[in-house]
Amino acid sequence: MSPEGRRPRLRLIPALSALALACAAPVACLAQSPAPRVRPGIEVLLDKRLETIRGKNIGLVTHPAGVTSRLESTIDVLFRDPRVHLKVLMGPEHGVRGEQWAGQAVSDQADPATGLPVYSLYGERMKPTPAMLKGLDVLVYDIQDVGARSYTYLNTLVGVMSAAAEAGIPVVVLDRPDPLGGERVEGDVPAPAWRRSSVCALPIPYDYGMTPGELALMINGEGWLPGGRRAALTVIPMQGWRRRMSFADTGLPWVAPSPHMPRPESAFYYSATETLGELGVLNEGVGLPQPFEMLGAPWINERAFAAKLNALKLPGIHFRPVVYKPFYGTHRKALCRGVQLHMLDARRAPWSAVQFYAMEALRELYPGRALWDGADPGAAADFDSNACGPYLRVRLRSGAKTADLLKSWAKKDAAFKKAREKYLLYP
Repeated sequence: MSPEGRRPRLRLIPALSALALACAAPVACLAQSPAPRVRPGIEVLLDKRLETIRGKNIGLVTHPAGVTSRLESTIDVLFRDPRVHLKVLMGPEHGVRGEQWAGQAVSDQADPATGLPVYSLYGERMKPTPAMLKGLDVLVYDIQDVGARSYTYLNTLVGVMSAAAEAGIPVVVLDRPDPLGGERVEGDVPAPAWRRSSVCALPIPYDYGMTPGELALMINGEGWLPGGRRAALTVIPMQGWRRRMSFADTGLPWVAPSPHMPRPESAFYYSATETLGELGVLNEGVGLPQPFEMLGAPWINERAFAAKLNALKLPGIHFRPVVYKPFYGTHRKALCRGVQLHMLDARRAPWSAVQFYAMEALRELYPGRALWDGADPGAAADFDSNACGPYLRVRLRSGAKTADLLKSWAKKDAAFKKAREKYLLYP
């Protein structure tokens, strides 16, 4: 038997042995963990606001990260509670139980754990249909989002609120933290003629600094639903959340809201590289255990690239030269050279601008190589979808400097922060 196949012997320090043995089972460890500082909306609903759904037929929109602080699925908690009647499940991209890969259409099915019908809100159908809502008294939305405009869960929220408004059914949003925090507002705000899509559902900055509940209030209050409709909306706030909190500060367990979001820090890296990744020219770490933390390609000199980016002295972030082979994604199994992003201070780093600084650095290092011309077919359209239109692509192709882009965005970000104030639920 190889050394890897042997069962290791456990040698416990006497003072710690009892705790180690007690924590052999996950439930035991959870029982001894300190109570989280923050309670998610699902717990507040059950403990203090149950009258909102008591005795009603419920359609639940959720995914694997919809859990209590003890990692109990919202599906299971509501299904076994005799005070409510959970009738239907609906899932965003990746599905209710997280079984689908990014971009894959999710099919309707029966939930194997509860037997309830599961309807997909990703694919050909992006919002509930009247048939799906038949017999329901209320829609409950419990989705952990990541704080970036291009994440498709915002489109799911808009679809749910829109369908509920059309059908005259109330919507209850169970609130959850923004893993980027509630203070970061950064990135371009779409122009008045912005293009609505599954990755651009709202005219907001790329990093918008709001919880799902706060954003739902703003969607309603600003008339952003199609046709200017407004839903009968109730938000169940979290208990104990503050805007300056990192996700670690909440004490809540992290469950990946999608396969490429393994850690709460992944949300920052997503903001930093995802839009550039849409071009299919650089690998952004997808295909590695560090998704969105890399920027690389076979033709890059990793040391020159890292030196160029570090010379910018961007606050809160360091670029380390790396060589790697992604298992899948752009440049699958090819030797990529580039940089790994290292978070030094999450609050100070200009995350959503990193990819544009990287494009500018590559343009200076490799003036004969056009990033746009090397993109996959249709990549420009994907890039435009993420950017809510062609404006950003046109400016970048014309050689716009990132510093100038940031200046043009700052006024729009300030206006958004002022507009959102009346919808904020937390200090």
